[in-house]
Amino acid sequence: MLARDVTLYVLARLGLVAVVTGALMLFNVPLLPALAVGVVVALPASLFIFKGLRQRVAAGLNEHQAARRAERDKLRSELRGDEGPLTQA
Repeated sequence: MLARDVTLYVLARLGLVAVVTGALMLFNVPLLPALAVGVVVALPASLFIFKGLRQRVAAGLNEHQAARRAERDKLRSELRGDEGPLTQA
């Protein structure tokens, strides 16, 4: 789920750059300046336009980080011997 949201967010931001660049090229702006302006305009615009998607990605990253932290803490406590044996004979 997280990978899908991140991919969607990245594609949405690249699409916004392409739309702004294409719009500028319709007004006979050369490609490189249009692309530079597209990148500069798309950065702050995507913060507002894709706010919900950005928040979903951030929430997913926080959940993933919390799960990794819990797994790491569990492994460290097992290595210290704080918990019972991993397998019972």
